[in-house]
Amino acid sequence: MHRLNEVVGLVEFMFRNKHKVAWINRSIRMHLYVSSSSFLTILQTFRPKKRFPQGTLRYNLHKKAEATLHSGVDLRTAVRLPVNENLDDWIAVHTVDFFNRINLMYGVIAEVCTKESCPTMSGGSKYEYLWQDGADYKKPTRIAAPDYMMLLMDWIELRINDESIFPTSTNIPFPKDFRQICKKILTRLFRVFVHVYIHHFDRLIDIGAEPHVNTLYKHFYFFVTEHNMVSTKELEALKEMTERLLESSQNRRFRNLHSKLDLTSRSCVLMPFLP
Repeated sequence: MHRLNEVVGLVEFMFRNKHKVAWINRSIRMHLYVSSSSFLTILQTFRPKKRFPQGTLRYNLHKKAEATLHSGVDLRTAVRLPVNENLDDWIAVHTVDFFNRINLMYGVIAEVCTKESCPTMSGGSKYEYLWQDGADYKKPTRIAAPDYMMLLMDWIELRINDESIFPTSTNIPFPKDFRQICKKILTRLFRVFVHVYIHHFDRLIDIGAEPHVNTLYKHFYFFVTEHNMVSTKELEALKEMTERLLESSQNRRFRNLHSKLDLTSRSCVLMPFLP
């Protein structure tokens, strides 16, 4: 986990200090033993975070959502629209946040997701995702998973940086098809989970990222199901895993509650439960 934190920290530092890329490249290779080619893969995958300007309504909404998560509130509750808030604002904040975090998640396994290991953007033998963007790829096209990921992140970034779609000022209204655009973005981001969980789960375990990815996935799943942003048919790809994951979380929550209620026969140190 320490290694993962160092990678994330160094990459974020890189975007604040672009002139020091050479130093970061050397530092990653020295301290983390990541090859130059792996570094370039990470460099291409990570991108600066999209942020709402400080002091704006959407920035404040983002901070409120963040504070709710850190308070330990159940994720099912955390994704619900706060009282007196606008649903489009809530969707905008979460869509941007999930883009940032899922892009980061893919970045930490990108070095093992290659054209050789993943010649198609698949989720096992049952699911394969073709790329179409209406521009360079006018028809659904079979491409390697890393190419799909790069095209997807570029495609999303273009939209969330478009002021006519994701306005930073509340004086500019969202477009009429805003929710449909966000549904498309979130549906495609779900496919990143499908590929990573099915084809790169061992890598998540190796670098100690599995609990964090599980929490991210549950947060994402509760949000898209609460607000009907990804179809049930699309979610079928991870249905069995999702059921196990949610059942496991529920069992841990029950055991944690039981431990708090039954302290008479033993002394113990209770760790805070993280959903």
